[in-house]
Amino acid sequence: MPVDRIHWDDLPPGARAAVEQQTGAVLRVETVDAGANSGIAATVHTADATLFVKGVPLAHPQARTQQREAGINPYLPPSCPRLLWQVQAAGWDLIGYEHLVGRHADYAPGSPDLPLVARALLELQDTPCPDIELKRAEDRWSGYAGPAGTKSLFGDTLLHTDLAPHNVLVTHRAHLVDWAWPTRGAAWIDPAVLILRLMEAGHTAEAADAWSRERFRSWATAPRASVTAFCEANARSWDEIARNDPQDWKRGMARHAHDWLTYWRGPAT
Repeated sequence: MPVDRIHWDDLPPGARAAVEQQTGAVLRVETVDAGANSGIAATVHTADATLFVKGVPLAHPQARTQQREAGINPYLPPSCPRLLWQVQAAGWDLIGYEHLVGRHADYAPGSPDLPLVARALLELQDTPCPDIELKRAEDRWSGYAGPAGTKSLFGDTLLHTDLAPHNVLVTHRAHLVDWAWPTRGAAWIDPAVLILRLMEAGHTAEAADAWSRERFRSWATAPRASVTAFCEANARSWDEIARNDPQDWKRGMARHAHDWLTYWRGPAT
């Protein structure tokens, strides 16, 4: 459920005061437009620092995802921005991150960002999955599974699972951000998720598959039947998302999920 975006001055005074107890006096704030899961998302400037602040009302369902995001941060690889603090005040949950001066990744065919994205995902796949409570892939997609079920999604790799280009910031390297859905599961699931985003950016299913096979051993060696079970479940998930909120991009992602499934079900690749 999206959260209505507000500006810094629209926050309750108690919430702003709680942030300034962490940061010092706020001198200037710029609202960030991207993303739909934060009630406030802003670049905040103080006398000593610049940081990124985001937050949601405690009563909103998205508060749970923000708390998951804060909980996983200490275990993320070095390329991910560090969480500096988290406060709850005046009905809001607010978190502050180190600020990155970057731009959203470009996933288009031939983009120079693609090798950086691959490197960031490989770094994540080499990061130990922490021993904390995380959603398991086999449970997360079980409601969309076909007859094969989702037992084959079991694994112990830390997954991001929402690799949209606006969740990847590019500086001299790529940084995975917006960790609302950290999941424990098979390592090849993140490449499978990324493939749909590559198709969204203009790659064919065949080209996205080939690109991923060259870069991710987890994808190149993934059991075909397991991938089929996941892709069927993921397509059903996108169908539900598009039905419940038929924005153009969500309908597009549902189409890509089915186009990918048609390709994958074809002759062995």
